[in-house]
Amino acid sequence: MKKIVAAVLFAGVASSVAVTAQLKNTPIPRTADGHPDLTGMYDLATMTPMERPANMPAVMSDEEAAKREREEAARVKALDVQLDGNRAAPPKGGDGSVGPAGNVGGYNNFWLDRGGAYSIVDGQRRTSILIDPPDGRVPSLTPEARQRQASRLAQFRAPTSDAGESGDPGLEPAGAYDDPERRGLAERCLLGFGSTSGPPVLPNYFYNNLHQIVQTPTEIVILTEMVHDARVVRMNAKHLPPTIRKWLGDSIGWWEGDTLVVETTNFTDKTRFRGSSPDMKITERFTRVDAKNLKYRFTVEDPSTWSKPWTGEYTWPGTSERMFEYACHEGNYALTNILKGARLRERATTDKQQ
Repeated sequence: MKKIVAAVLFAGVASSVAVTAQLKNTPIPRTADGHPDLTGMYDLATMTPMERPANMPAVMSDEEAAKREREEAARVKALDVQLDGNRAAPPKGGDGSVGPAGNVGGYNNFWLDRGGAYSIVDGQRRTSILIDPPDGRVPSLTPEARQRQASRLAQFRAPTSDAGESGDPGLEPAGAYDDPERRGLAERCLLGFGSTSGPPVLPNYFYNNLHQIVQTPTEIVILTEMVHDARVVRMNAKHLPPTIRKWLGDSIGWWEGDTLVVETTNFTDKTRFRGSSPDMKITERFTRVDAKNLKYRFTVEDPSTWSKPWTGEYTWPGTSERMFEYACHEGNYALTNILKGARLRERATTDKQQ
């Protein structure tokens, strides 16, 4: 887990034109077969959100970005103050923050790495990863997708007597704690959460944002630090038959000039990206802009889920950081204790009724 205790960007930033010109004139490394060499480690942590906040322009000025980055650095520094080992326990019911993690305080700031700077693409400091639609927002859901969501919501059980006014924090469906295979893939440490493994590959706005690319002429592997997902892109291949479905989809790739294009289909219904259907198609484009950094662009197409396709892009900055094991696996203590807690709650409920 990395820490950005950012000494903030200097105030006088080079102009966008100068930066773009410098990138164009920077030679990029190439493999023996002449293609750009994408091999390397990349840190995807960024302050740039997925969707554009209201009343924000598509591109932020250098001055505004520097101001916000200074504020973020000050916030991180303030939260890094050492905690008092003799502090009192949090009040009954939690510390007041929203969600199950807040009820017990969650991680302290030492473990978090949300990024200390905005992503720069083509010399511009973007205010969202999404660039199309032009408003930087995910398109509206189709009636079919809304119906799918409504059907899933209808399965959620009513709050139990000990769940409090807000109900079960996870809004879990009935029987969700009956056996391990009913828990979510991320909770079982089988798949990264928040689409950190992709596709599309998105930043995890908490921690573990490293991604490693290993490139050969026939396969390209994208290894994700969060959990341990490794997606294999088969170069110049055909998609698997539609009867074969995979959690990360079936990724095939080819070169268009100096850009690696990766097309992924054949998803399952277990990894719904933002409510997508198994027929979603993701097209990714990896372009090395200089000897260190990549531009990553993706387009999401799923006519049964969104009213139109949508596209995002951001920079993958190269890093010399090393990737360490994320020791999360399906046999860890947490999953056992989750199921044990459910049994204890059931027993307590039964005792009250007798």
